[in-house]
Amino acid sequence: MDRAPGLSVRLKLTLSYAGFLMLAGGLLLAVVWVFLLRYVPEEIYFPERGEPGWPGTPGPHVPDRSDLVDAFGPKVAAVLVVLLLFGLVGGWVLAGSMLAPLQRITNATRLAANGSLSHRIHLEGRQDEFRELADAFDTMLARIESHNAEQQRFAANASHELRTPLAITQTLLDVARSDPDRDPGELVDRLHFVNTRAIDLTEALLLLSRADQRSFDRDHVDLSLIAEEAAETLLPLAEKRGITIETSGDITPAVGSHALLLQLTTNLVHNAIVHNLPDQGTVWVTTRVHPKSVVLTVENTGQKLSPQLVSTLVEPFQRGTRRIRDDHAGAGLGLAIVKSIAQAHDGTLNLIRRAGGGLCVTVQLPAAPPPQPTVSGAEPGVRRSR
Repeated sequence: MDRAPGLSVRLKLTLSYAGFLMLAGGLLLAVVWVFLLRYVPEEIYFPERGEPGWPGTPGPHVPDRSDLVDAFGPKVAAVLVVLLLFGLVGGWVLAGSMLAPLQRITNATRLAANGSLSHRIHLEGRQDEFRELADAFDTMLARIESHNAEQQRFAANASHELRTPLAITQTLLDVARSDPDRDPGELVDRLHFVNTRAIDLTEALLLLSRADQRSFDRDHVDLSLIAEEAAETLLPLAEKRGITIETSGDITPAVGSHALLLQLTTNLVHNAIVHNLPDQGTVWVTTRVHPKSVVLTVENTGQKLSPQLVSTLVEPFQRGTRRIRDDHAGAGLGLAIVKSIAQAHDGTLNLIRRAGGGLCVTVQLPAAPPPQPTVSGAEPGVRRSR
């Protein structure tokens, strides 16, 4: 942004210090004039020879007000000049010392604007306004650097994941071109499967971007009803795999997007079904309400997971087990989407491995504020429907 040149802050502070010092000196000299010199008579009269009161011999000369003014004026001017010089020099040094931390912050800002996000100010000294500003700037740089690295890693992974179905499609088309006698039905089925995978991955990326941007409307929702809806939707998949889904809990009023929270719950239940025991597995979906928060917990049986693996499951394109080649194969974005949706709703996501195998995922969201009483004084209730 182009701006007209102006005085530097250091020069402005220097002039302010010097002006204040000159004002203080002028007020002090004015006090001397008002309270001292005004009591000195403008002219002192001595009787002459022969007049009453003549002492007989000439007395010493007594200065009157004009004599004091003549002697006081040059000294006042000299003092004001000294105060002006002292104020300018001292103000320049003092302003430079005060603004030194601001210069470091400015240099760090320029480096960050040029792409150097690893630089930190690390301002020394006790806590003050400049220290708070520097610490806040360092925290902001750390978050931006982390977010930038995450975005670069996500872009690289997304490019790799999207390139895979395209490469497979290209290979299938090349094989079909080189072998005209090949069964076209098999080719169409495989192309349909690959295309479906690419569409699912693209939709997951769009949903993840929407959650990160928080571009959604917030309404009052019941998280327990959303959990039941997700469980009922995925019940056929669970029955096909021999998995039992158990839902329980309290009415959990929250504020957010019904569609995104349903996607969050669906992803958790889907992962709990897919990454479960081959047969006779169980998925527990529970909801709890606290004074200031609501909690959704999805727990399942399954293979034993290492702490290192659990810590990376929320990263995009990370999978807890081997990739499953069926109609419900994941894109590796399930828990990443859950994390983004939870953060977009000012919530938290926590993953804990179960000692006997499987995973316990907990999503904590802010509770909806209590409803306001109606005009008639009747207390509104929550109607639970399916």
